[in-house]
Amino acid sequence: MAKLEGVLTAMVTPFAEDGSVDVAAARRLARHLVEHGSHGVVVAGTTGESPTLSDSEDVELVRAVKEEIGADAVVICGTGTNDTRHSEHLTGAAVEAGADAVLVVTPYYNKPNRSGILAHYEAVAAAADGTPLIVYNIPSRVVVNIDPGLLAELSRIDNVVAVKQANNDEIDAVEGLDVLAGNDDIFLRCLEAGGNGGILVASHVVGAEMRAIYDAVRAGDMDKAREIDAGIRPVYDALAVTTNPIPVKAAAEMLELIPSARMRLPMVEADDEQRATIRAALAARGMLTASAA
Repeated sequence: MAKLEGVLTAMVTPFAEDGSVDVAAARRLARHLVEHGSHGVVVAGTTGESPTLSDSEDVELVRAVKEEIGADAVVICGTGTNDTRHSEHLTGAAVEAGADAVLVVTPYYNKPNRSGILAHYEAVAAAADGTPLIVYNIPSRVVVNIDPGLLAELSRIDNVVAVKQANNDEIDAVEGLDVLAGNDDIFLRCLEAGGNGGILVASHVVGAEMRAIYDAVRAGDMDKAREIDAGIRPVYDALAVTTNPIPVKAAAEMLELIPSARMRLPMVEADDEQRATIRAALAARGMLTASAA
């Protein structure tokens, strides 16, 4: 079973001029991320603009990224939707395409009750056919929160192994589940609380530093971990200047990690003021070339 720990980068999806997925750029980005601190990547997650990707694009991304980095890092695919049947189908397709694990968000908009959430994850976990499933708890986007008690119930499903916890108020240990930070700003706090790592966004930009935080915590050097974390807080803040993944795509373009910050509607690119905030944070770290600055 794949190790779901450390720095797992929720990868942006590069788009070509015609709006299609730029698979070659995705492969290059995945390789860059692994070479700069990531233990693995998530494709077709929220940061990858999953709501506007087709199932075939999800599968194409899994296959390409798995081929590119599969020998060196784990590849996780976001397969959660607000339709259980659709989530089952997409999960099966991602697993067949080579995903090492799947990330399944709580059904959004429908606002299911506890019984519905449990039934949803039971069905999708069965479709994963033994492949590890990460529950994605992000109440800010889906309205519903999976509280620690319900997470403990979900842990009884054989292949539900972890939670991506994007509720900053509930990052404590959960019996039976590995806990992964779902927001950059709680990465260190999650590790301090005994968590296994994080599914992160800023690791596009400061991946080596975030890996160093993880390594320092594992080595018991908390002072070093806190010092590194404090130093990259301005990057975390800049990448939260507007809705994710708008800022990180702008940053990735500035750093020439992807050819374009192009997005699919209803997401739009960062405006001039937002880009200035992002540019200033990168420039303060000496990360921009003369042309990008």
